[in-house]
Amino acid sequence: MLTIEQVMALIIFVAMFVFIIWDKIERQYVTLGAALLTIIITFGLCMRSPAAIMRSLNIQHFNEMSFWISKEGTETKTSGINWETIIFIAGMMIMVEKMGKAGFFKWLCMKIAKIVNYKPIPLLISFMVMSFCLAMFIDSITVILFLAAVTVELAQLLKLDPIPMILSEIFCANLGGSATMCGDPPNIIIGTSLHYSFRDFIQNTGIIAMVSLVVIIIYFLAVYHKELVHEKVTQEDINAMPEPREVIRSKKEFLISCIIFFLAVVLLVTHERTGLTVGFIGIIIAGLTLVTAGKDAKEILREVDYKTLLFFVGLFVVVSGLEETGTLKLLAKHIEEVSGGNIIIMVAIIIWVSGIASAVVDNIPFAATMIPVIRSLAATAGVDLSILAWALALGTDVGGSATPIGASANVVGTSVAIKNGYLITWGKYCKTSIPATIIVMTISMGIIIARYCL
Repeated sequence: MLTIEQVMALIIFVAMFVFIIWDKIERQYVTLGAALLTIIITFGLCMRSPAAIMRSLNIQHFNEMSFWISKEGTETKTSGINWETIIFIAGMMIMVEKMGKAGFFKWLCMKIAKIVNYKPIPLLISFMVMSFCLAMFIDSITVILFLAAVTVELAQLLKLDPIPMILSEIFCANLGGSATMCGDPPNIIIGTSLHYSFRDFIQNTGIIAMVSLVVIIIYFLAVYHKELVHEKVTQEDINAMPEPREVIRSKKEFLISCIIFFLAVVLLVTHERTGLTVGFIGIIIAGLTLVTAGKDAKEILREVDYKTLLFFVGLFVVVSGLEETGTLKLLAKHIEEVSGGNIIIMVAIIIWVSGIASAVVDNIPFAATMIPVIRSLAATAGVDLSILAWALALGTDVGGSATPIGASANVVGTSVAIKNGYLITWGKYCKTSIPATIIVMTISMGIIIARYCL
């Protein structure tokens, strides 16, 4: 029997999800409103617990050394607002905004297109690989925002159909995001909440993602082979293409952006050894970007996506309502009972439920909700938490690729195409993406079970 506080926490959580799916109210207002109701009704009126409110806001975490420097062997369990995730994402947003203004992304696309001599099949393969690689370090939304726009521009100049490339780029961006801790928001949340490093993700989800990439490239080539073969690029079209260097706005800003990006990658790859948390790395990267931006710093700060950051703040509070009331422990117990304590069945449940759920709802709130569940499940069932974490990461990241609304990158990519007159319907999107998603999720489940459970 559920207690009154558990019932209220569930009602608020479900209502929040319904309003997010409804998509008539901006999602940051939905989560912030739900967070306020959680604090007032669940923590205040039902639990009468100021301590729960403080744990939910998690402001005290800033005063703890573990927020800035993590020591090997010490694990600090934090609940409530995951400030590390929010600050890291904000820092990366600032860095990426400067890179975009310097012309880095457009230059990279034009450079690779020129290397493959603008041929349709090599162009598709190279842009899929580029999308995958960029999304390993930069949020997939940003990757697709720039990549889809340049793809449309290239397609118009070369008289090609950009839809096959955009759909394959979207899928590879989500797949690349699953490879590292900083690639996709769900992974950042999983990594910071469960204290996994960049190396942990590379050695586990990274290997699976790279194996899947090879299969997916073959899949998309098979699906679009007829279209690609019939598309011809004339020498006249190639001669009309601008030189990659022409898209660089400022060589100085371009060089500075490249150095900061390289530093960010180095800090992330080595953060397990240096002890720097991803939150601290986010602050370092943001600080360097703003200092080197000079008079452009204010404009960069104005362009930061504060709506997404506020969305995270509200979301974490609502999820903490489910955690503080013990609701998520009940869900974990139910999964344990259904699986009979069998780790293989647990992995299958988590990866497929995560994948299917992420195909129809935003994968970020789902991932945030499931973290306390798998933590509790690992403790009660006596299984390795990391196995469940990799299943959750791959399920939410890859599952979100199946439909146009499953992940933010999908929405951005299809919107760019539609805005430029290339209609991508639900049918056209799902026809290629659902089979691709099933293929990768099957590969992921098979590798996880074979590597960790047998």
